[in-house]
Amino acid sequence: MSGPVETEAIVLRSLRYGEADRILHLYTPQRGRVSAIAKGVRRARSRFGGRLEPFFRLRLDLHEGRGELLTVTGAHTVEAYARLRCDARALDAAARACDAVGRLFETGEPHPNVFNLLCRRLSLLDEGAAVTGASSTVTDDRSSDLRSAGGFSGRAGALAFRLKLMLAAGLAPQLSACASCGEREHLVGFSGASGGVVCGACEAVSFPLDPDAYSFMTGALGRPLADAPDAPEQALGQVERAISETLEHHAHLQLMPAAGAGTIG
Repeated sequence: MSGPVETEAIVLRSLRYGEADRILHLYTPQRGRVSAIAKGVRRARSRFGGRLEPFFRLRLDLHEGRGELLTVTGAHTVEAYARLRCDARALDAAARACDAVGRLFETGEPHPNVFNLLCRRLSLLDEGAAVTGASSTVTDDRSSDLRSAGGFSGRAGALAFRLKLMLAAGLAPQLSACASCGEREHLVGFSGASGGVVCGACEAVSFPLDPDAYSFMTGALGRPLADAPDAPEQALGQVERAISETLEHHAHLQLMPAAGAGTIG
């Protein structure tokens, strides 16, 4: 239906188009993922300024015509998440979070909880970037505590976020019983094809899953994103493999690594 559209949105990607325009990939609470063109935004005197860049949370005025692209007619900043833009790790984590949302939820089906989850992820990264910056100006005794509090840009935070996205997409791994036979004891492996943990009798097509990895997944799914657990690096590697194999088998989808090389270990 053509006409004006008002919506909040997170800018997932911003691509140059023509001499002065940009194509925006947006995620909205009521329309899911949409694409829009911002005309003249790259001109020096554009009324949009720099607010149509990735990771901005905006209140947008759009016009819907007959084509697939909506047209941006107005934009107001709700949250710029400015601090994460000064932290390379947080910026990289934000890009990976937006990429995961764009790939897992690529249609116009509304998922308000996914929109809110992405806003929360960006907010935590923004807070963590501020804390990480503050840690360089305080005493050594407080510095390690601040760096720990600002660790949302690490691998554990990224994997917790992905597990919650999988839950919203109906792809959360089966963790309460063997995904093959229903056995609730002796859960020793994980099978992406089966979609969850498996017992010793069904482990032929699985990989080993340490108790730390199992505890991380159950904790990440059961706690708020801000309270996501941590785990040893080996366990986090198993969790990432479990997520990757589940998505490959059941959504035919491959995501970027959860964290860049500089944020692992």
